Amino acid sequence: MIRDYQAIGRTWFLKGKQRLIPTYGQHKGVKLIGTLDYATGNILCVEEERYDAEAFLRFLSTVLDVYPTGKIVMVLDNARIHHAKLLQPFFEVNSHRLELIFLPPYSPEFNLMEGVWKWLKETVIHNVFFGSVQKIVLAVREFLQDVQQRREEVIDRSCIRL
Repeated sequence: MIRDYQAIGRTWFLKGKQRLIPTYGQHKGVKLIGTLDYATGNILCVEEERYDAEAFLRFLSTVLDVYPTGKIVMVLDNARIHHAKLLQPFFEVNSHRLELIFLPPYSPEFNLMEGVWKWLKETVIHNVFFGSVQKIVLAVREFLQDVQQRREEVIDRSCIRL
């Protein structure tokens, strides 16, 4: 989630010239679900109104549509929605195509998509005031479109080369 009130990042300024960044603190934002194909640098990202098991199920269906053949291995954190009972029938039906690997708790450094989220936040929203959530949405979309054209950089920034 890219939140309007989490836009303050580390910065520097001259002594006595502190930078002021307004916020409107309405706790609104952009809810994103994404995955990174480490072989190609392709980022698949969708926006959702809510981040719940139903949204995650829709995302998994999208992943299967985007990658219509072959086995897909997804590395996930241990968010509750990733283990929801609602998902179990989907996992059973698609077990021949979809394998989930769950990371240990509190280990975002092992999740390559977390690196993409960090890059997005540092590039787009840190220390910037957006007058509306829609402006944040547009800036996020622009970033994602831009990095889709720079897949080698995505791989270099996010993935360990073998």
